[in-house]
Amino acid sequence: SNAVSGNDIAIVGMAGRFPGADSVGEFWELLRSGREGITRFSDEELAAAGVPAALRADPAYVRAHGILPDVDLFDTGFFEFTPAEAEVIDPQHRLFLESCHTALEDAGYDPRRYDGLISVYGGAAINTYLQRHVLPSIDQTATSDHFRVMVGNDKDFLATRVSYKLDLRGPSYSVQTACSTSLVAIHLACQGLINGECDMALAGGVTVKLPQARGYLYEEGAILSPDGRVRTFDAEAGGTVLGNGVGIVVLKLLADALDAGDTIHAVIKGTATNNDGSLKVSYAAPGKEGQAAVVAEAHAVSGTEPESVTYVEAHGTATRLGDPVEVAALTDAFRRGTSDTGFCAIGSLKSNVGHLDAAAGVAGVIKTALMLRHRSLVPTLNHERPNPAIDFAATPFYVNTETRPWAGEGPLRAGVSSFGIGGTNAHAILQEAPEQGPTEPSPRAEQLLVLSARTRTALDTLTDDLADHLEANPGTDLADAAHTLAVGRRAHRHRRAVICADPARAVRALRERAEPDCATAEAGAAAGTGAFTPGPGLSGRALLEAVRTAWLDGAEVDWARFYAGERRRRVPLPTYPFEGRRVWLEPPTDTRGTA
Repeated sequence: SNAVSGNDIAIVGMAGRFPGADSVGEFWELLRSGREGITRFSDEELAAAGVPAALRADPAYVRAHGILPDVDLFDTGFFEFTPAEAEVIDPQHRLFLESCHTALEDAGYDPRRYDGLISVYGGAAINTYLQRHVLPSIDQTATSDHFRVMVGNDKDFLATRVSYKLDLRGPSYSVQTACSTSLVAIHLACQGLINGECDMALAGGVTVKLPQARGYLYEEGAILSPDGRVRTFDAEAGGTVLGNGVGIVVLKLLADALDAGDTIHAVIKGTATNNDGSLKVSYAAPGKEGQAAVVAEAHAVSGTEPESVTYVEAHGTATRLGDPVEVAALTDAFRRGTSDTGFCAIGSLKSNVGHLDAAAGVAGVIKTALMLRHRSLVPTLNHERPNPAIDFAATPFYVNTETRPWAGEGPLRAGVSSFGIGGTNAHAILQEAPEQGPTEPSPRAEQLLVLSARTRTALDTLTDDLADHLEANPGTDLADAAHTLAVGRRAHRHRRAVICADPARAVRALRERAEPDCATAEAGAAAGTGAFTPGPGLSGRALLEAVRTAWLDGAEVDWARFYAGERRRRVPLPTYPFEGRRVWLEPPTDTRGTA
């Protein structure tokens, strides 16, 4: 059913960086093209990273890792850190902060103009930057250094730093359940929204393990792949590959999102979490009963019949024990509602980017939301022959190995699983977004597009990004884009404003950089610090010119009043282009020159 439940949660914004994909858009291109983002290192690269020659020569040494470029860079000016402050902060915290800001802009919200409470739920992986870079470089006996290091690196401060820097007033929680961390964070965010603790929530996770240019020694029976390929559900499956990544989703109650005109990427119908307890072979082993129970509970709380679920994003570690246990648990859960076989595709993004640890669950949600939005199934890589320990013919599942349309009766539905070492399991039921018709025609023949940034170079980058976006999406409703830029972005010192009638003319105006479209708004500008209100009798082009002049002079325009009476939508547009500077403590080297 497309009926809106009071417990339905809308995904209204997304941000992320993944191996081989520096944005959610690039992530979708990687997934639909069936590419792998895992990096394989040359001997020279490993030697430069300090990997000893004896280790590089070991035939069991696998030279693969899912990396993120430029984790040493951070826009200190934008977030008002000194370089000395930033260099002792875990890069996981810095990436998480940047990604939360990006996700809010993707949703079209400036927290300073939002009346409701915004919460933060997130977690990070083990802090290798602290171990390898910070502690060897500072005086741990100095009280000031100890405090700086503690608040810059402890997981307790991951979420609250975001709340402080972005001025968010809802509950702010760091969440830690190992590999299931970010899906549990999403579960808690959904509960917070349903319980009325907040009106919007940021949820996700981040993993950056250092050094990035590194491999691992393969051990028979362990969780890592013998050759650096992740072969989930395949006969040759031998383990996973580790990877770094960050992902954030912005969540609201579906009814609120529809009322606000948000872009809805997908709907979370229900979530569930539990723990395996001791009914399994070891603390780190998967538990069939616990996994089956959490999937069945997610079906129940979301009111979902198993036969309506036609895709499952599996945890899918490609281990010899993990894959058969997971399919058996899924089958058990689905059998509580249907005896049908072969109707539900199953896959795992670990075959593309490796195991992202604390970011794995949110990456699975983002992947699934993208598939729902595009109504397209994407392939699980490296799958040639089914794992003989899994009798797929007797299950509801088949492994999808190609990009193809995703069709079905009624709204498309999917499940997303994430299971943590230690037994905390999480499962979410996602559904495609309800139809959102076109917004009302604008009362203006032309639109005012406003852009701003902290520096002129960032403003020029943002201008080019917007021109590229409009050129690639000529069907963009320009009035919705103008509205989103006005109400959904913080106003900075360097400003640009163009008046145009359609996307093609907007692209030309943005590319031309014509004056007087740009100005640096100085403090105490003549327009004053209050909200700009146009004089009586202004309309049409004259009104747009007056508002543009005031905006470029530094006025705080009352955009809510400007758009009063219009039913506009917030649409995804290019987000702020952070200007990273290198803020990094180099680890000391030993006498052999290795870190």
